[in-house]
Amino acid sequence: MTEVSVTESVCSAPSWKVLIVDDEPEVHQVTRLVLGGVRFEARPLELISAYSAADAREAMSEHTDIAVMLLDVVMETENAGLDLVRMVREELGNRQMRIVLRTGQPGQAPESEIIRNYDINDYKEKTELTAQRLSTTLFAALRGYRDLVTIEKSKHGMEQILRASTEVFSQRESAGFAASVLRQLPGLTREGGAHLLCRVDHDTSSPNRFPITLATDKHADKIGATADQVLPLACLESMHRAMRKRRHVFADDHYVLHFMDSEERESLFCVGDSGGLEEMERKLVEVFSANVSIAFDNLHLHQELVESQLDMIWLLAGAAETRSRETANHVKRVGLLSEMLARGCGLDDKAAEALRLAAPLHDIGKIGIPDSILNKPGAHTPEESVIMRSHARIGSQLLGSSRRPLLQLASRICLEHHENWDGSGYPNGLRGDDISLEGRIVAVADVFDALGSSRCYKDPWTLVSIRRFFSDQSGRKFDPELVNLLFDGWDEAQTLRERFPDD
Repeated sequence: MTEVSVTESVCSAPSWKVLIVDDEPEVHQVTRLVLGGVRFEARPLELISAYSAADAREAMSEHTDIAVMLLDVVMETENAGLDLVRMVREELGNRQMRIVLRTGQPGQAPESEIIRNYDINDYKEKTELTAQRLSTTLFAALRGYRDLVTIEKSKHGMEQILRASTEVFSQRESAGFAASVLRQLPGLTREGGAHLLCRVDHDTSSPNRFPITLATDKHADKIGATADQVLPLACLESMHRAMRKRRHVFADDHYVLHFMDSEERESLFCVGDSGGLEEMERKLVEVFSANVSIAFDNLHLHQELVESQLDMIWLLAGAAETRSRETANHVKRVGLLSEMLARGCGLDDKAAEALRLAAPLHDIGKIGIPDSILNKPGAHTPEESVIMRSHARIGSQLLGSSRRPLLQLASRICLEHHENWDGSGYPNGLRGDDISLEGRIVAVADVFDALGSSRCYKDPWTLVSIRRFFSDQSGRKFDPELVNLLFDGWDEAQTLRERFPDD
């Protein structure tokens, strides 16, 4: 038997699902009393009660997005709760759900043994779970669940973008290119809505009517018409705004993507009646659109595929930087400066180019850091510093599962570019040559460019101050040989900012 309740009867935000598994009705009553009205990140709790392990299995089959399970050990059998833990982790393969074990018989389920042998996230005796302790435990579990879901969505989104971008980049003709973009857009967001490609023709007497040149299959009958004939007024106004401002426009129920190639030929992709995009969907569309813009330009310039892939990687990396209110040109400059230092170290052309491609992804793990910490203007608290520093491991984990040598290199750079020459860095406290050469190079390139850039927490440093900092930190934070190479190429390093300035 299961019961479901939401802490507020009417709310627009999706709820966090919390499964209470216990054979004592009083435990359910007390838990609901304590957690009644609780909200986390402006979202209510949906409390689901199960009075046995069998009930819990049924609840989990119905609710696949349970965030936290508060689980008793002894129910229909002495180990019913522990058997349920194994089922969740091994049979269901669910590693995201946070499991908090609550027991009234700690001697029967010793904490040290349970923590060692079962994949749970917290262990509490029922007698110690006061109202405050229960709320604290739940908030900690929800934060862990939220972060794991964010990382998984980010990883899945990156895979989607890479697949979609590969398809787009493989097209060698304009018609195939445009059709490919239309095919890929539904895969990045929810299905539905009208997907249309409109041409912007400035040479006609009616340049603002936007003739429709391509559409997804179910809207093929609209090809040959003009946007003002078939689209709602709100969509048409967004198209005018996108053309006038030469940028993408996102509205509540539609969005318009604006593209222009090197010869200033413009196209508008309109997706209407699609419903509001979630934050992650919008980020995917924005990153994909940036890639499409580069590919659109490269198509008419007949650039080699390797250059298209380079821009794609820079823009992917720029997504994390943009989220932290930095610019995509920061990662572009880091890549080029890393290449310069790599050549100075004697690396061959292939290795130097690989570093130029991989270095821009050094901070991709920031996509898993909460905005409140990522963009905090002041100093971080010790707790916030721990979360902020986790971006190194997050980025490494996101890229490390790939078999591609370039992404393996980027994974290593993510993990090591905050290590210091004297061993004082993070996350592993590596020292000297134990840090890969690529990690040491990107550390120099990243800090050099960041010091000269404006950030939410500082103004740009002067060149004199930057040079003094590197002199002081040579042999401490940085590889001394790389600092010397930076000084040797100082003028070239400075010109990168002039070639690729911040917006």
